[in-house]
Amino acid sequence: MIVTSPATAPNRAAADFRVVLTVVSIGVLLSSLDLFIVNVALPDMSADLGGARISGLSWVLNAYAIVFAALLVPAGRLGDRRSIRTTFLLGLVVFVAGSALCATAWDVGSLVFFRILQAVGGALLTPASLGLVLAASPPQRRAAAVRLWVAFGGLGAALGPVLGGLLVEFGWRWVFLVNVPFGLVAVVVGVRMLPDPEGDGGRMPDLFGAALFAGAIAGLVFGLVKGEDWGWASAGVLSAFAVAAVLAVAFVVSSARHHSPVVDPALLRAPNFAWMTGNAVFFNVAFGAMLLSAVLWAQTVWGWSAMRTGLAVAPGPLMVPVIAVLAGRLIGRIGAGPVIAAGGIVFGAGMLWWARAITLTPDYVGGMLGGMVVSGIGVGLTLPTAFAAGTSGLPPQRFATGSAVLSMARQIGLAVGVAVLVAVLGSPTGPEATLDAFRRGWYVTAAVAVLAGVLGVAARMPKPAAAQPEPVSEPAAA
Repeated sequence: MIVTSPATAPNRAAADFRVVLTVVSIGVLLSSLDLFIVNVALPDMSADLGGARISGLSWVLNAYAIVFAALLVPAGRLGDRRSIRTTFLLGLVVFVAGSALCATAWDVGSLVFFRILQAVGGALLTPASLGLVLAASPPQRRAAAVRLWVAFGGLGAALGPVLGGLLVEFGWRWVFLVNVPFGLVAVVVGVRMLPDPEGDGGRMPDLFGAALFAGAIAGLVFGLVKGEDWGWASAGVLSAFAVAAVLAVAFVVSSARHHSPVVDPALLRAPNFAWMTGNAVFFNVAFGAMLLSAVLWAQTVWGWSAMRTGLAVAPGPLMVPVIAVLAGRLIGRIGAGPVIAAGGIVFGAGMLWWARAITLTPDYVGGMLGGMVVSGIGVGLTLPTAFAAGTSGLPPQRFATGSAVLSMARQIGLAVGVAVLVAVLGSPTGPEATLDAFRRGWYVTAAVAVLAGVLGVAARMPKPAAAQPEPVSEPAAA
């Protein structure tokens, strides 16, 4: 019989936490890599799939983001209700299957359809991944654990452009195939090693409300994307906006009447949560527009290869995990609100840098690099801090659901950001008109980022709970 001394208990808990963090970080990395890799591969996809226009090809990004956003909260609620371990593993399996199918796509329509399947898997695994990390963390370490979880996404963002550029050299289908081996390894290890905190056994989430929500966002994005082509006052565009408005109202009504709505009103009453949800939407509108604009400018205007574009984009995401660590220290000195506000302002400054410095003549050091690094600093200040502030006041049984709402807000922002950029760019003719269109896009992006920072001012981090005993009912890694 092996006797475990009290001194070895913390070591075992630390080992369990490391196992959980390692496995779930693979899922987070894959979903983050997928976003950045696909952006870099868009021009090659267009060339291979019949020369699709960016307004049509943008649905490769937006269909994923919309479905991901709509299902995040129901998926998080399912994890809280039954088993976040099972939900995470199921999501990982579906994500891997969707990735493999994306590599077989024969046209834009089939690729969009398989991306939707990928999004279902991503929606299942993402809130469950944070739920597993939070459940394995003692109360006094949860804010740090959340920042670390978000930083892994930043690491995926840093690796994504370079890896995407490298893989596109062998063909754009490899940007999806790369997910398969890593995902399968995570599934095998997760089945054997992940803990299984007990769910609360609550009611089923509002799946009809989730469908209404997805339809509303899709209608909004469709109207924005088609506005330039069809005319902003055309029947098609106005109908799209009208459908979005009707479905949005129906979603609100469904949420008010359902016993388990997509957005639980109790979550909105948690400290910081409503403010951080708004910050997540607006900041990711700016982030999504920034990322796509950088890829399109480098590849379609400067004529760079996917590999060179990936290397050019990488310095910004590389700043995120480094700045995320520094942001944790700043929070203790000046508070979470000022850190988030500074992040929005700094990100906006990066976009203004591009608007003033980038010209038609390729100049990476004098033009793109500075804005990329500055915007990366803004992301590192904002995303980890806002996510930690938003989840810090959640009750343990709502970790997965609460994180899902915040992730949902991020995905809404990304989809709308891509659509807004496509709308602002329009279809310019000639180099000077193209430069003017991109400058307008960067000015709009800067303004939205600053607005996100203003919303973040209200964030307040709770005092550390190190001195408080852990509740007996707290789910812990076993």
